[in-house]
Amino acid sequence: MSKATASPARSIAAHGVLILYTLIALFPVFIIVVNSFKARNAIFRTPLMPPTSSTFDPVGYATVLHQGNFVLYFQNSLVVTVASLFFVLLFGAMAAFALSEYRFRGNALMGLYLALGIMIPIRLATVAILQLMVKTGLVNTLTALILVYTAQGLPLAIFILSEFMKSVSDDLKNAGRIDGLSEYTIFFRLVLPLVRPAMATVAVFTMIPIWNDLWFPLILAPSEATKTVTLGAQLFLGQFVTNWNAVLAALSLAILPVLVLYVVFSRQLIRGITSGAVK
Repeated sequence: MSKATASPARSIAAHGVLILYTLIALFPVFIIVVNSFKARNAIFRTPLMPPTSSTFDPVGYATVLHQGNFVLYFQNSLVVTVASLFFVLLFGAMAAFALSEYRFRGNALMGLYLALGIMIPIRLATVAILQLMVKTGLVNTLTALILVYTAQGLPLAIFILSEFMKSVSDDLKNAGRIDGLSEYTIFFRLVLPLVRPAMATVAVFTMIPIWNDLWFPLILAPSEATKTVTLGAQLFLGQFVTNWNAVLAALSLAILPVLVLYVVFSRQLIRGITSGAVK
């Protein structure tokens, strides 16, 4: 089989495998959304069945909208997630460009140091982070969450983007320098457009842990004014009684922004994941 025939075949196979994994990953999401529209008894009796005329009951959504300020919770989550993504992509891309473009003594060690955050969970420093936020007066502020999530997402962003930026043509960058372009112009106008698939991949894999995180909102911003949607959903979880209709409804609403982002970046995401497999 020639290379020209094998390459499209491998591309189709990679896309097929990715679609299969996506369907498997989305199955729990489907179960949550389906059960959010069912009566409590039907949730436990027929969890895998879609709602019928006898089991349909939107009481969970009514409870979510009337108890707690979920509009504010969604706003807080959006602000924290969007701001964190912006800083992760900006600073991560700039650091990756510097590591891939400029060779200096200690370049490899610097790259390894910046990537250590992938292997060392940031939650191990929870006590130190909380003490730092208390001393700086940032407890119960969205700024504290943005700073923590930016630090959490940078190692993975630098690790992924630096590999993609190494593949950008040196001739293109040198042509820009000959034309008198500054390094910032080369970075923003020439390099970033060529690594959009990698940027989309980093954005998706960075957003999901931020949006779904419960630990740091509970530790750093538990007040009513700074609650995120994931922390707000805990209102319906009790020690002895849990309002499963409201919990499933809140989780279904919380899933929507993640699905929207995935749909928006799906093509770039697939290109970024499969690019190494189809070269």
